[in-house]
Amino acid sequence: MRAIMPALALLAALAGGTGAGAAGVRPPPGAASCTGCHAEGSAMGVLAGRPEAEIVGALDAFRTGARPATIMNRIARGFDARESQAIAAWFAGQGPR
Repeated sequence: MRAIMPALALLAALAGGTGAGAAGVRPPPGAASCTGCHAEGSAMGVLAGRPEAEIVGALDAFRTGARPATIMNRIARGFDARESQAIAAWFAGQGPR
């Protein structure tokens, strides 16, 4: 059993995501909340693969009120500029689905 545990740990470490942007990196805090409405097949539009600057710009516009919204303005205010940048970079790196 002792010999198996290190092997399992190694397998778990190597089993990270595949595909663009994944590289075994977890999504930044807050990104998981986006997929409820912005995943593939959603009516709200898919975020994966969109340009980073586009996502950051949209979040900033929602946060400041420059882009009117019913829900996104409240969600965007929950992220600071650094968090918005991290979320945008992660989604941009996911590539189109």
